[in-house]
Parts: sequence; C-alpha cells; structure tokens
Amino acid sequence: MAKRYGILDSIRGLVLCSMIVYHACWDLVYIFHMDFSWYQSTGAYIWQQSICWTFIFLSGFCWSLGKKPLKRGITVFGAGAIITLVTCLFMPQDRVVFGILTLIGSCMLLMAPIDKLIKKIPPVTGIFFSFLFFLLTRDINTGYLGFEGIRLVRLPEQWYQGLSAVYLGLPSPSFFSTDYFSLIPWIFLFISGYFLYGIFNKRNILEKNFWKKELPIFSFMGRKSLLIYMLHQPVIYLLLSCVFGFR
Repeated sequence: MAKRYGILDSIRGLVLCSMIVYHACWDLVYIFHMDFSWYQSTGAYIWQQSICWTFIFLSGFCWSLGKKPLKRGITVFGAGAIITLVTCLFMPQDRVVFGILTLIGSCMLLMAPIDKLIKKIPPVTGIFFSFLFFLLTRDINTGYLGFEGIRLVRLPEQWYQGLSAVYLGLPSPSFFSTDYFSLIPWIFLFISGYFLYGIFNKRNILEKNFWKKELPIFSFMGRKSLLIYMLHQPVIYLLLSCVFGFR
C-alpha cells in the first residue's frame, strides 16, 4: 500500500476548499450575475493561480509516492474527459476542454515512460531547469515565450492551429474553454514538484514525524480530492439555485 503523509493530504484539502470557494464566486458572477467587481481584479487572479499552481506542483511531488501510476493517470484523465463531455453536452457556453484534470492525468501518464530517464538527473538541477522552462513558457497560450506579460519571443501564428496544438498549449483564437490547462507550460511545474520530491527523498526529509501530522477534516478532503472535485460544481450550483433561483 502506498505511504501517505498527513501534511500533504491536509495541504491538498486546504487548497480544495479554496478552489470550492473560488468556483462558488465564479458561479455567482457568471451564472447568477452578481455584481462582484473584485472577482476580475489582480487579487482574484493571484488567488486563482495559487490554487492551480499548488494542485499541479503537489501532484508532481506526490507522483513518486503512489503505486500503479498508469492506472492513476488513466483515472484522472478519464475524469477530465467526463467533465468535458458533460459540459459540452449540457453547458456548451461554459464548456471545459483540456481542463486541469485532463492536464494532471496527462502528466501522470507521460511521467510513467520517462521516469527512469529523468530520475538520472540530479534533483537540484532538475528542479532548476524545469521551473525555469515553466517561467519561460508561461505565456505560450497567448503567442509568446515569457512570464505574465513579460514578452520575450513572439511565436509563429501558424503554430496555433488544430486540436493537438491546443492540447500542447498553442490555442487558435477561436478556441474557448472556461478551464484551460495546456500541457505546456504546466507539465514543467508538475515536473518541478517531481524533482522537489527527489530532493526531499534524497535527504530523508520525509522521514521526519512532521509529515505524519494532519488537519483531520482537510486531510480527509485531500484523500478524496478527485471525488470532491467531480461533485463540487453540481452541488454548488444546486445550493446557489435554491437561494437565487434556477437558471
């Protein structure tokens, strides 16, 4: 049985709670048309980024802790496919294509064949270059290499064509998704988490008792994170509809 660390589950649960509140605000603004101007502010954007950065980085960190990586990857990828199918059929105006579960499932599956290869890279070197590549490709979705508006190189427009290009991180202007996480740049953040685990493992940091501690409610949520993620939006919508009326 795979070893679990209470602190990691608790962190995942805390971030999951933050995500639930963020998505509840999204529903209030975009479905129930509440006037909440702060939600379009820089502060709200930082909040949103803190959630996805932590989820993706933590997923990379925990990849080496679990067994049956192919099975786990297929499960998460399949969950992402279900969300895409359901939203395209019943909520096309708010469809989710290449969302965060599709990304994390893809990263898990891709790590399986390359694990033995990149494990040979010293973890400190690996985390430095993988995080550097993440920073350099952060704005690839908008046609540039660069980070958060710092534009370094403009990429050819002809690269941004086709569904496979969208999956990689090169979306055409007509592409739309309310939750879009392309393979590039985010796989580099996932791999950064993978290498941080390598650093911790090499130095026996995870053997300390601190990692066994947990915040019970959040730790439970962290262990059930995939199920909660799949159910949270329908539950939020139902609760808000009871208050504001069905839309």
